Amino acid sequence: MDDFLDKLPQMDLMRSEKMTLVQLIIPVESAHRCVTYLGELGLLQFRDLNADKSPFQRTFATQVKRCGEMSRKLRFFKDQIDKAGLRCLPRHEVEPDIELGDLERQLADHEHEVLEMNSNSEKLRLTYNELLEFKIVLQKASGFLVSSNAHAIGDETELHESTYSNNGFIESCSLLEQEMRHEPLNQSGLRFISGIINKDKLLKFERMLFRATRGNMLFNQTPSDEEIMDPSTSEMVEKIVFVVFFSGEQARTKILKICEAFGANCYPVPEDITKQRQLTREVLSRLSDLEATLDAGTRHRNNALNAVGYSLIKWMTTVRREKAVYDTLNMLNFDVTKKCLVGEGWCPTFAKTQIHEVLQRATFDSNSQAGVIFHEMQAVESPPTYFRTNKLTNAFQEIIDAYGVARYQEANPAVYSVVTYPFLFAVMFGDWGHGLCLLLGALYLLARERKLSTQKLGSFMEMLFGGRYVILLMALFSIYCGLIYNEFFSVPFHIFGGSAYKCRDTTCSDAYTVGLVKYRDPYPFGVDPSWRGSRTELPYLNSLKMKMSILLGIAQMNLGLILSFFNARFFGSSLDIRYQFIPQMIFLNSLFGYLSLLIIIKWCTGSQADLYHVMIYMFLSPTEELGENELFWGQRPLQILLLLMAFIAVPWMLFPKPFALRKIHMERFQGRTYGVLGTSEVDLDVEPDSARGHQEEEFNFSEIFVHQLIHSIEFVLGSVSNTASYLRLWALSLAHSELSTVFYEKVLLLAWGYENILIRLIGVVVFAFATAFILLMMETLSAFLHALRLHWVEFMGKFFHGDGYKFKPFSFALISDDDE
Repeated sequence: MDDFLDKLPQMDLMRSEKMTLVQLIIPVESAHRCVTYLGELGLLQFRDLNADKSPFQRTFATQVKRCGEMSRKLRFFKDQIDKAGLRCLPRHEVEPDIELGDLERQLADHEHEVLEMNSNSEKLRLTYNELLEFKIVLQKASGFLVSSNAHAIGDETELHESTYSNNGFIESCSLLEQEMRHEPLNQSGLRFISGIINKDKLLKFERMLFRATRGNMLFNQTPSDEEIMDPSTSEMVEKIVFVVFFSGEQARTKILKICEAFGANCYPVPEDITKQRQLTREVLSRLSDLEATLDAGTRHRNNALNAVGYSLIKWMTTVRREKAVYDTLNMLNFDVTKKCLVGEGWCPTFAKTQIHEVLQRATFDSNSQAGVIFHEMQAVESPPTYFRTNKLTNAFQEIIDAYGVARYQEANPAVYSVVTYPFLFAVMFGDWGHGLCLLLGALYLLARERKLSTQKLGSFMEMLFGGRYVILLMALFSIYCGLIYNEFFSVPFHIFGGSAYKCRDTTCSDAYTVGLVKYRDPYPFGVDPSWRGSRTELPYLNSLKMKMSILLGIAQMNLGLILSFFNARFFGSSLDIRYQFIPQMIFLNSLFGYLSLLIIIKWCTGSQADLYHVMIYMFLSPTEELGENELFWGQRPLQILLLLMAFIAVPWMLFPKPFALRKIHMERFQGRTYGVLGTSEVDLDVEPDSARGHQEEEFNFSEIFVHQLIHSIEFVLGSVSNTASYLRLWALSLAHSELSTVFYEKVLLLAWGYENILIRLIGVVVFAFATAFILLMMETLSAFLHALRLHWVEFMGKFFHGDGYKFKPFSFALISDDDE
């Protein structure tokens, strides 16, 4: 038996890569280049040897801080470029590499320049907005003013040249301050204040004025007809021009304070029409000059941002890589001489030669006098799990990893899921019309693969694109199962020849109500189309799909048990083979494997035996004669034998393994209480799974026994519940088929029975939307999740531990923007 097992394949392709723990001793002068080259290779996962230190206590904390500051500046430039509506277009010519210090100085200069331009632009924009508001107030408020000698308000001041700086554009005092300085001559007559306010504050503003003056004011308003840009948010704001008439100095003070509180800007408007026109011409002139200045400033700022944008992507990549390098160097330790850095890490065994070559090249390029020492170490903890995947298998591996990362070197369920997952989905979704729709969607994603892989997608579209090959296989298997079910949007077709049935009476015209009789060989592939619409359609399809679901479930669960055997054999755990795998196989197949055999025999012989009756009375009355339910000779004694084997398998699973582990422990540690220090870790890899980790602590037999008891009960009950769980294949397939039939017959055919073209059009639209949103979206998601559960629980629960951790190498290709 042992010779036969030794000849079985090791399943190397089905397991994670073999990993090696290595140590690197790197001279300080070549450390940066070595780590950079290893990041380009991306096959070494460093261990953090300074986990007890905070980020600020590490050796290269200063360099990491500098890189973080440069990343902040680069993000600032990117935000400014996006805000200006520009694009970061790299130059076509190859740019020379730039040193980190030179890049730091360039970024500081560019940031200072951009900040200064932003500050000047903001000041100019404030002045421009104030002049624009003044112009609007002059144009709108003049309609509310009536010249009268009895209501003299006093001469209003005009704009002075001294309001602006030497260039004529930078404000020295606001127009509100001018209005405050020049008070009207008549202190007792009717006076007014004009200004402009945001539209959303108008109602509260008016109410506050009314309460503050106790109604002794007249409030007039009108829309500005022009939106004004807010300099802080760059958004266009709608404003309202207002004029408040009042009397008295105290009211004036209150109104001005309320205007200030609500952010309303007040501007003086002369009552004389001639002065209004003169002031308007002056404001328009200054607005024209400011517009020219703002345009020139915007062009200059865009040119400066474009100059940065040409190199922005390369600079961001450089800074991101440098920060990753220094973060990795912080995981290394200095040796006692402070001349070398010592690092440890995991790498795949096949990559040792590549890593050694990279380190030699880094030593040569850095002109170091001493080379890098690279050697293997003995590992105590479990290595990380690393699977080499491609575009097809990566999505399936991610589905498995979502449940749990495989333990190091245990069988990988993703290899089998590439076939079983889309197939079980298709069993529930089987309709080759719907499968063609899924296929078109998958082919669209594959045709635009190169373009979509470089674009930033939304979360839903990114999920679809990542699973494009999963969708492709689900579509192909759905077409295959749809051809077996003979369903095209629930409509059967005579694709593979004529039906095997005909009308019982040669004169009848409706074979679905009178009855069918078989007159030739069965339909060559799939379900005969004549079953559709017949009186026995539902019982026939129910029986077919229910039995098929049980067969598929028992086959997949047996595959899981077989993989548990290969796992136990690989890890050298003969206890798991003798006291777990063998009794589990006996128990599962004595009951449900026997049921699968009865289903196949019944299909092959055409027997009318009731399998429900057979399985129930196998437990209740195993010695009774089967009568007409007997499918083959010797069935009754075989059932008694299988029942006894199933009962024997339960204590076989429960008792021997805990006692065997106790015996192994006592033999190994008897008389070794004062053994040599450090030898308790020996032979960890050859220990059975259940015995690992118990060598350093006291052996707890009761804990081991309870664990085995729980495991046995879980398997016995799970064999029943998991088999029943596979009936979801039948239930969802039936639901999908019946939903398709309802939409076809009760929507499309019903609408097509009317002569009205509008009703027909509505029927087609409703059918299309129901098919797209219910059958192609909701049903697809439902079948996807049910197939996911069958793999995670029913299949992987038989052998998969899922307590490993992923191999995460230091690689520049894996650095994302979020790592900054």
